[in-house]
Amino acid sequence: MTDPTAVWQLPDGVDELLPETAWRVDQLRRQFTDCCTRSGYELVMPPLIEYIDALLTGTGEATSLQTFKVVDQQSGRTLGIRADMTPQVARMDAHVLRSDAPSRLCYTGTVLRARTDGFGGSRTPQQFGAELFGYAGVDADIEIIRLMLDTAQLAGLNNEDLVLDLGHVGVYQSLCKAAQFDAAQQDAVYTAMTRGSLPDMQAALKAAQCKGDVSDAFNALLELQGDVSVIDRAKRWAGSADGIEAALQTLSDVVNAVQHSHPGVRLVLDLGELRGYRYHTGMLFAAYTTTGDVIARGGRYDAIGKAFGRDRPATGFSGDLNELNRLATAANQTNGSTEKDSISGVFVPHIANLTAQQEAARWSEVVALRSSGERVVLALPNDASTAANYRCNHQLLEREGTWCVQRIQ
Repeated sequence: MTDPTAVWQLPDGVDELLPETAWRVDQLRRQFTDCCTRSGYELVMPPLIEYIDALLTGTGEATSLQTFKVVDQQSGRTLGIRADMTPQVARMDAHVLRSDAPSRLCYTGTVLRARTDGFGGSRTPQQFGAELFGYAGVDADIEIIRLMLDTAQLAGLNNEDLVLDLGHVGVYQSLCKAAQFDAAQQDAVYTAMTRGSLPDMQAALKAAQCKGDVSDAFNALLELQGDVSVIDRAKRWAGSADGIEAALQTLSDVVNAVQHSHPGVRLVLDLGELRGYRYHTGMLFAAYTTTGDVIARGGRYDAIGKAFGRDRPATGFSGDLNELNRLATAANQTNGSTEKDSISGVFVPHIANLTAQQEAARWSEVVALRSSGERVVLALPNDASTAANYRCNHQLLEREGTWCVQRIQ
């Protein structure tokens, strides 16, 4: 016998948003796209599903494991339901838009993932993000990072509430090139690096016969994390491999720019951070709260456009609107705001036996209120609901022949 609860239960990690939460999330969505628009970013809407070859281009094994795959009954080809919208936006820039000028694109939408990132996590994030294509210089990274920090402030977070984590995969990649590692040796050192294990690192370097300054620099990467002084500490190893000095200069430029535009944001540098290093080609960055909650992550990924026929520089970030909403709700509670303050409306009680003139005057006021952006809810006949049921904090009443809005105490 079928369990009756199975009819309405959702799969683990699949979310639905009820009215109050959905309203706030959509408000954040609109605020995010408005914020991007003010900075010159164009909104795009990639498809929910497309051919798997395009969907996984440049993203690596991790995204492949997260992607639901189905067979297209019309073409027989394998389709994927997007687990990340970034490759889709890169395809649109490279293959559809095909502009030679820098291209700024933003997007929002639901993505579907085969598994959660952690216990109790969501498999259906409401992804938001922005990408800047066609400019290889550090100014593009600075612009994207500033936009990411501005997005965090949409959740009611101040600069002092934010941590900006910075890294650069170019340091590690330059050392691997100088050491002339083959694929197996590079993977062994990468594994040791991600574990943060000095004994494993030393064993991997010994097996690869890596010695001298390059070996010392690899070992140093495990400890090159902390405040902005990391850059000066890392300069000791800048001569170990070509490319390190340029990577450190990029980090320094970003630090100076953020300190100027977003003073108060705590800066943390980690040169051993290799998140997505096979995908990223330069800067890595992430915005956190001071309590460790992730707001958004991003980085430079110049190689992705090549698979789509145009090798375009690219940098960008993405996050989850549901998580941004959770942080916004927490910030509102800390600041003393309540949900009733943030969701307002005008309730219009049903009044029987209004004259045609009274009804016309009332309706005219309703139209005027809605045209000005107010949320107006008309009670239905025999509806016992109150303004509170519809989250309204005002009501429309007739006083001495005039319809007026009054706040509900």
